[in-house]
Amino acid sequence: MSRDPEPGEGAEPRRWIADRSRRDAERTRKDAERTRRDADRSRRDAERSRRDERPRREVVTSPRTMAPRHPRYPVTREIDEQTRLGEVYMRSLVRTQFRLALFVCTVLGCVVAGLPLMFLLVPELHAVHVLGIPLPWAVLGGLIYPAFVVGAWLYVRQAERNERHFAELVDRAR
Repeated sequence: MSRDPEPGEGAEPRRWIADRSRRDAERTRKDAERTRRDADRSRRDAERSRRDERPRREVVTSPRTMAPRHPRYPVTREIDEQTRLGEVYMRSLVRTQFRLALFVCTVLGCVVAGLPLMFLLVPELHAVHVLGIPLPWAVLGGLIYPAFVVGAWLYVRQAERNERHFAELVDRAR
């Protein structure tokens, strides 16, 4: 069995070994910190040198500042020459106007066909008189025309709006 050393025998070498191992551990820790700091410093230096390597921006001006610019090919010319792009623009206008006309004709057809059908399905309306005239005659013979005029006015207004929008589109593309 091992015995503990007497106070004068082996206590000093053990303390010396413990102090030495503590100093070695501290030195290792300090060396690791120093290595980490050096790595951080070299990384920062590398980033700084990379930033410094980028060329500085310079403003380049032409001595011919009043030189004429190349005119862009206007869309109106595309339309006039009937190129593919001009066809696309015109097709969009025609399609928009066609949708509007189809909508107005559908509404008109529903009104023209729907009123006689309504008067046929609701026989009580035959008994109603407006200014001594039966309601179906008054509506179909006179009151429907102002509605057609209002519908035509709205159609023309919307068609002109579509054309203005098309003109703005063509002007924006210049």
